[in-house]
Amino acid sequence: MNRQTTLCSTDAVEAMLRSAVFLLLQLLVTVPYAFLSMLTFPLPPQRRYHIIMGWCRTNVRMIRSLLGISWKIEGWEHLPQRPSVILAKHQSALETILFPVLFPPQSFVLKRELHWLPFFGWGLAMLPMIAIDRSRGADAMTQVKLEGAKRLSEGWWVSVYPEGTRMPVGGKRRYKLGGATLATHAGAPIVPVALNTGEVWPRRAFIKYPGEATIIIGPAIETAGRSPEEVNAEVEAWIENTMHARFPHHYLRQTQTATA
Repeated sequence: MNRQTTLCSTDAVEAMLRSAVFLLLQLLVTVPYAFLSMLTFPLPPQRRYHIIMGWCRTNVRMIRSLLGISWKIEGWEHLPQRPSVILAKHQSALETILFPVLFPPQSFVLKRELHWLPFFGWGLAMLPMIAIDRSRGADAMTQVKLEGAKRLSEGWWVSVYPEGTRMPVGGKRRYKLGGATLATHAGAPIVPVALNTGEVWPRRAFIKYPGEATIIIGPAIETAGRSPEEVNAEVEAWIENTMHARFPHHYLRQTQTATA
């Protein structure tokens, strides 16, 4: 059962107030970081990344203290010692804040519209992200493959959400080939990640709920000599099987509906 359905009315009001305070402080933090990010332009990319990602580290502290959200990470031992491609389930904005803090410096594949956001987009524009036009289909995949390979060769990791957008708890979309195509082209391993962040930070929801999220790092998947389709199928199978095994309550309602 999701945390938001188990809160009493008093707890729900408290969660709403905490979420409001968090949003206000997040806005207050974002504005100065946006201007700071512009000043980092002359610096080397890695140094620029470290400074700008202070925004994420600040948010992590606020998430813990104000929202009462914590997380546990399983599978640290699976992280390769060389730049890799992270393919992760995407349920929430929480992982987009956490991943830069948890994993080695990364280049995220993201929709280019995020660069147009006031303040927040300024910081993104100073980072070596891969901003794609999702409407361009094959051209976008080629961009991910070429720019992603360049980032990997420069020592960056690359993070991709293969479903392309945030999914509701228990939801699933077709896994797109972009991340697997990049990994097979570059010969880089893939790190699959399953998570349940949508339980505490639902997508498109104002209220965040106290509780512990779990992020599970799977064994690295080698890609050398394999096709993108084969690799993508293995990634999807691992993530979805792990989701069903570790968070079966996400899918209980679907099972009940199907058997009704």
